[in-house]
Amino acid sequence: MTGLKPLARLSRASPSLWDSRAPIREELFGVERLEEHARSLAASLGIASKPARVEPLARRLADNAAVLLDAYRTVAGATDEGAATLTPAEEWLIDNYHLVEKQIHATRNDLQPRSFRLLPKLATGPFAGYPRVLALLWAYVAHTDSRLVPETLCRYLRAYQGVDVLTMGELWAIVSTLRIVLIENLRRLGAQVIADRAACREADILADRLLGTGGRAAEPAAAVLGPAGHMQPGATCAVRLLQRLRDGDPRSLPAINWLDECLAGMGTTAEAVVRDEHQRQGAASVSVRNIITSLRLASDLDWTEMFERMSLVDDVLADGSGFRAMDFPTRDLYRKAIEELARGSGRAEIDIARDAVQAAEQARCAASAETDERRKDPGFFLIGPGRAAFAAALGFRPSLRLRLWQMNQAAGVGPYVGAISLVAALLLLCPLLVLHAWGFGPGVLLLFGALGAVPALDVSVALVNRGAAWGFGPRLLPAMELRGGVPPELRTLVVVPM
Repeated sequence: MTGLKPLARLSRASPSLWDSRAPIREELFGVERLEEHARSLAASLGIASKPARVEPLARRLADNAAVLLDAYRTVAGATDEGAATLTPAEEWLIDNYHLVEKQIHATRNDLQPRSFRLLPKLATGPFAGYPRVLALLWAYVAHTDSRLVPETLCRYLRAYQGVDVLTMGELWAIVSTLRIVLIENLRRLGAQVIADRAACREADILADRLLGTGGRAAEPAAAVLGPAGHMQPGATCAVRLLQRLRDGDPRSLPAINWLDECLAGMGTTAEAVVRDEHQRQGAASVSVRNIITSLRLASDLDWTEMFERMSLVDDVLADGSGFRAMDFPTRDLYRKAIEELARGSGRAEIDIARDAVQAAEQARCAASAETDERRKDPGFFLIGPGRAAFAAALGFRPSLRLRLWQMNQAAGVGPYVGAISLVAALLLLCPLLVLHAWGFGPGVLLLFGALGAVPALDVSVALVNRGAAWGFGPRLLPAMELRGGVPPELRTLVVVPM
């Protein structure tokens, strides 16, 4: 039975982060208190060099989706059965389930294994083995009761970075991780909806037996409920029983006395249980409303703008350069170069950004007639001709894929033509060997080779192009955004012969 529990099974310890059924809700903090909490987290969270193996977030997300679907079906079923009332939390869930389902699907698409594998993981505590950003967003959701306020979130994460700087990968993962935590919280509240509905059904069955509704004879309280003190009624079951029994019917007095004795043995009263249950349902309604509203806002926000507001690397690059005036793909090109150099050198991203800005500043200070103007921008050292020397100074060790890319760039068109010729030769060689094995002479083989050269080259070009696109991809050219149009100093005349 759900609503009545034996005293021996009251509680047990939760060995895992996901085993708790309690909503993610703690003391509400204002903005200043949140910033203080962020700084204390930054001082206490340690990054693991070898993270522990944990349950994948994608698997937990799938489990959450199943529980929320079950909760939706439970509430919808109660509505179809003509339930007298729905709690506000149930109304929010059933009215907005389509939004929740859409957000779960979007989060599932965002959970790229490689991206989350590169995120810094925590070494100790309940989040050991999980990304640091998960612990940060969990604390934010807990101390704001799941209410997303963009300005508050920015200040919270900026305060954390005043002590320990987040990587750019972590900042990009904010939106997907926030959805994960909000959906986890909604799952816990949805599980409460299922448990409450089951407890209410059980209480209704007990009340029907005690009151003799539906044409049946009323049963004695001792036969229905057992001796007082042997079973412990859950709060939802007890409140529902009280609602059903307190109608002035004399047959309900023994059951009410039984409930009073059970609650007294638990150190509480019927009035206190009713008050606490109403407070719990009210808090659940507020949390569900905040979760739904936050999920909707998260899908509408421009997270590229949010990222740039939170990124300290952007602040460093914008100091004394035209970084902010560039278009977003160019700014992202700078950031990706910094991430790549950080991974290959073991240096912090913000330190690499500072070194690039410092190198550009030194070029500006030492400017002369022979100085390349491009040296005055950090991009010269991140994505331009100065990258090789800059990377060598950092102790950068490129990956195999990057080495192949660099070799291809240095060699020019030669490897491309060579690859096409090699593939075409291999395509021709196979059928020629087969014809030779069948006894055809050199004349036939030469004729077949001449006729097959053109289609073999066509197929070879297609295969090599496909491989090049898969292995290397396009290369973006830096550009300015020019939000207000082209300024006079950048205007030029383009002459097109006609």
